[in-house]
Amino acid sequence: MAHINNYNRILTFFLVIFYAFNSNSQENKHTIVIDPGHGGKDPGNTGNGYLEKNIALKIALGLGQVLEKNKNYNIIYTRKDDRFIDLFKRAQIANDANADLFISIHCDAHNSNAYGAGTFVLGLHANDRNFQIAKKENSVIFLEDNYEQKYDGFDPNNPESVISLVLMQEEYLDQSINAANFIQQSFVRNLNRKNRNVKQAGFIVLKYTYMPSVLVETGFLTNKNEGKYLNSLKGQSEMSVAIADAINRYFSNKNKEISRHEIDSKNYKNEEDQYVFKIRIAVGSKLIPLKSYNFNGLNNLTFQKENGLYKYFYEKTSNYQTALKNLRVAKGKGYNDSFIVLFKNGLKYSLDKYLSEIEK
Repeated sequence: MAHINNYNRILTFFLVIFYAFNSNSQENKHTIVIDPGHGGKDPGNTGNGYLEKNIALKIALGLGQVLEKNKNYNIIYTRKDDRFIDLFKRAQIANDANADLFISIHCDAHNSNAYGAGTFVLGLHANDRNFQIAKKENSVIFLEDNYEQKYDGFDPNNPESVISLVLMQEEYLDQSINAANFIQQSFVRNLNRKNRNVKQAGFIVLKYTYMPSVLVETGFLTNKNEGKYLNSLKGQSEMSVAIADAINRYFSNKNKEISRHEIDSKNYKNEEDQYVFKIRIAVGSKLIPLKSYNFNGLNNLTFQKENGLYKYFYEKTSNYQTALKNLRVAKGKGYNDSFIVLFKNGLKYSLDKYLSEIEK
């Protein structure tokens, strides 16, 4: 199709121009770790004689080249050539970089004529097909030294082992699904690929990452037409640009979400005209979705951004005695360093000064 043939050139030009004009408006630089699956002694699947490790690497490098045109991105690769890297090490690279997003690139295989691109986030497999995909990708650990100790006895062939995988990534699940959705939509919208939807399965490489993480199966090498497409420069380029488009949309949407939170916070300040007590429970350099499972079950959460840091608060009340009760609840949830913060007319106010005033 003509529009697909010109897709790479047109979209890349659009992305360069768009971000040249908008780069100054994005306050934070996003670190993205791109992980080409397999490599070295691990060829991945070899459907129709193609090598997954080579195709994944070319798509990953192409993805990075498109994203590097945006000055607000810091791009890191787990590998840039044909070498074998432990799954644990891939995640460690992302964690050490304090990445904002981890994308692992792969190609699928099946004993049928299945086709289409799919995206996965970490979770319990809903069916045997998802388990088989994860089992295939996880089996690489058998090529690693001391894998039994490294992965705490994890067995890729045992479905029950998957349950232990999901806990560490749970707090990033919403954002992982969000990123995966953007990627899946881009495949369908821009490349007319079959929509295989976002799925969950137990991938080791996603377990140990401490950020939103997505594994992309770009297509089936075992399908004659799709394998030929993915092995071509045209196919690899189009897949790279489609994923890049999705990542741009993901971060654009996330930045808008942050702005909405900040506007809501300002509006709340403008409405205040009395004392308000909040419990500060945490502070960090990244915005964490205000979901109760991200904060040990606490609800009624807000945040403020100051000097590049996000400060998270639990509850708000105009009554000091209620604030003391809220503080005990926060400490009971494990926030032992939490404390009361007082605002007067939307501005921070000395708690000691307030207490001395009401005692007069």
